[in-house]
Amino acid sequence: MNILIVENTWMGDINYGFFDKTLLTTFTILPTLYARKIAAITPKKHNVIVINERYSKIDFNKNYDIVNINYSTSTAPRAYEIAKKFREKGITVVLSGLHASALPEEAQKHADSILLGWGEINWLELLEDYERNSLKPIYKPVKYDNKIRLPPTNVKLPGFVISGAVEATRGCPYKCDFCPEVSISNSSKYYERPIEDVIAEIKALPQKIFNFYDLSLTINPKYTKSLFEKMKNLHKHFSCNGNVDVLAHDKELVRLSKEAGCVSWLVGFESFSQQTLDKAGKKSNKVEEYFQAVKNVHDNGMAVIGSFMFGFDTDTLDVFDETLKMIKELKIDIVDFCILTPFPGTPIYDNFLKEGRILTKDWVKYNGNVVFEPKNMTSEELFQGVRKIYKDFYSTKYTIKRVVNSIKLGFYPFILIMERNLAASMSHRRLLHL
Repeated sequence: MNILIVENTWMGDINYGFFDKTLLTTFTILPTLYARKIAAITPKKHNVIVINERYSKIDFNKNYDIVNINYSTSTAPRAYEIAKKFREKGITVVLSGLHASALPEEAQKHADSILLGWGEINWLELLEDYERNSLKPIYKPVKYDNKIRLPPTNVKLPGFVISGAVEATRGCPYKCDFCPEVSISNSSKYYERPIEDVIAEIKALPQKIFNFYDLSLTINPKYTKSLFEKMKNLHKHFSCNGNVDVLAHDKELVRLSKEAGCVSWLVGFESFSQQTLDKAGKKSNKVEEYFQAVKNVHDNGMAVIGSFMFGFDTDTLDVFDETLKMIKELKIDIVDFCILTPFPGTPIYDNFLKEGRILTKDWVKYNGNVVFEPKNMTSEELFQGVRKIYKDFYSTKYTIKRVVNSIKLGFYPFILIMERNLAASMSHRRLLHL
């Protein structure tokens, strides 16, 4: 069979220039690992093509047997457009992803079948059913056990990609109210791949640089330390995600990460208000531990990428200035500023829906817009506040100072910080279009 897997990341009507597109395709990878995993486990008798619509155009005239479209909330309308075009040609369409799992009844209106949850195990069942002409309308998640291993991701992608991708663990026990990743079926369950499988996959990566796509590599420090120990002689460089509690207290894990080739840790700080963190269910974060976590990472020559979110019910108008002040005191190298988004399937979406605070169900707007009514500010004040803190943090003067200071961290952290600042500049231009 001829199978097309679409990792749909359509970004509206924004046109990327040649330099932007080259930078994005070179230094970034697919937004999720779903397409890679599905492609990797598909039996070799089938011909599989993986397309990321942000970088490549879909040829609707090609003759496919099955088209699998993986999409998020903001790309749902575009995913349904793609599905319609293929179905009009009599091609079987499968929809998957976080949004499809959150709103399966909506997804079923646009597809011949849908895969809920991660869908990897049921993908093989779906292919067999298709060949028997007995395709089911819905495939529910199957729990992993010791006999079922998380699939690899090492498949060839079109274009020139510097950064590879690996997943060592799956899931997260911290059920933050705003996180769609742990709200879909089985995502709050925590799984670990055998370390020998992970090492073999890293060795096979054609790239010298890669990203761990694990939600957090600090959930089980014992596992992670063993993994880092075995990575020391691989001569690879990587970035990964971690939580404040472990990064602040487990200096051995931080040191081992550097020895294994770690360049940066992405940390979801979210807020400097302990009240906000507690209400959101961010159990791994204690504000008084932020400084130690950042210090431990910096002391070992790695960059800190911080993520902060605005729009919580405890946020007031002074949250933006206070956050920027604290970020500068912590000397965080790169920051992602996010507007709280109540994605379907999350507890915060259900709460806002009951309270009548969801402003729109135009899914395209669930990508950096304010789609709910904040409690202590207007939606416009929230949007402009995030816009301003983004502009201030990535101002030319402060960015140059930050990049220059990063030289002491070493070559790879310096290059990462340089690249991410270019990416932030492009994101800022996108924000201006919203």
